[in-house]
Amino acid sequence: GNTRVEEACEMYTRAANMFKIAKNWSAAGNAFCQAAKLHMQLQSKHDSATSFVDAGNAYKKADPQEAINCLNAAIDIYTDMGRFTIAAKHHITIAEIYEAELVDIEKAIAHYEQAADYYKGEDSANKCLLKVAAYAAQLEQYQKAIEIYEQVGTNTMDNPLLKYSAKEYFFKAALCHFIVDELNAKLALEKYEEMFPAFTDSRECKLLKKLLEAHEEQNCEAYTEAVKEFDSISRLDQWLTTMLLRIKKSIQGEGDGDLK
Repeated sequence: GNTRVEEACEMYTRAANMFKIAKNWSAAGNAFCQAAKLHMQLQSKHDSATSFVDAGNAYKKADPQEAINCLNAAIDIYTDMGRFTIAAKHHITIAEIYEAELVDIEKAIAHYEQAADYYKGEDSANKCLLKVAAYAAQLEQYQKAIEIYEQVGTNTMDNPLLKYSAKEYFFKAALCHFIVDELNAKLALEKYEEMFPAFTDSRECKLLKKLLEAHEEQNCEAYTEAVKEFDSISRLDQWLTTMLLRIKKSIQGEGDGDLK
């Protein structure tokens, strides 16, 4: 009867916690999984989802793919219950496993997109979308990256707390344009300045203008100098360095593949 199943659930959960203490992560994950399945048998959806999440967190330390399977099982239950915000949180965890452990960027993107979709309209949606944009640009899916950076930039420029970040998003969108086509980058820059006048005075906008000028003149030294000057005040991260190098390579007579 149900009492026996409930007792079994408790036993599995206790065993799982003991395995956790012993740092036997696979056994802990397995025991939480068994508990989750029994909770489902008892029609206790919430408890089943919680046990699947516990299983996923245990497996994360030993078997990333199994962790993803358990978190996906939890997501199915949460979406079925209409709990989309919680489901989104677990999609992010899966995306992070794909990023760090399994190095499958396409799948990480898909889970960040799904999370953004569930977070619709919340600030957390922007964070997920920015991850998607950064990866899309790295994978040379520039149009996708531009659309996201412009969308997030437009969403944040009217928010007094977030508008300082908007210049960064317009800057990144312009760089993606620049890699594809110099003229597009010029037109985009004009559009961003019109939409968001504060952008004009930003160091990012000034850098873009110098880079466009250097590119037009095919002047590699001027390009490198402008980047160097910017970097001495705001350190360039890996993403910006990659994008700026891709643009630099399109300047004729480009020497070494270095920015400094």
